[in-house]
Amino acid sequence: MKTRSTTICAVRRDGLTAFAADGQVTVGETIFKQTANKLRRLRDGKVVVGYAGSAADALTLFERLEGKLDEFSGNLSRAIVETAKLWRTDKVLRHLEAYMIVADQESMFLISGNGDIITPDGEAMSIGSGGPMAQAAALSLLKHSDLPADRIAEESLKIASELCLYTNDRVMVEVVK
Repeated sequence: MKTRSTTICAVRRDGLTAFAADGQVTVGETIFKQTANKLRRLRDGKVVVGYAGSAADALTLFERLEGKLDEFSGNLSRAIVETAKLWRTDKVLRHLEAYMIVADQESMFLISGNGDIITPDGEAMSIGSGGPMAQAAALSLLKHSDLPADRIAEESLKIASELCLYTNDRVMVEVVK
């Protein structure tokens, strides 16, 4: 059975970066959980990470990323590159299945086990089963509203929840401090 468990949307506007995540975890045709927490704060709340994929794999990667953030004195760009390299080359880590969006006040990245490190062209980035829908909603709200980043992220997830079977409307929002 395939587990589908995430929609994450990160939005930046007016110097504020916000993440929104739904709470649904679906295995096969069954909703197992509606209130899963898919967002984590690192580095005393200065970095927020949202993950899609295996929770155990993502938690392992959070620990590695946090170690790299400490090793490089909070330099997120350097920590991301080193985490992606480790993820891709380590005999055990390279089998982990997850995607992560990571942001601090200045930077936003998507990283994957394939070695991908992507920065968005615009001010929004989404991953997971409802990611394309949340991304489209966020881009539209950024263009056609004056809503702040946290409201755009939240509303984008709610819109995705109306379209994606694997996304619910129990949205958690975290703002990068």
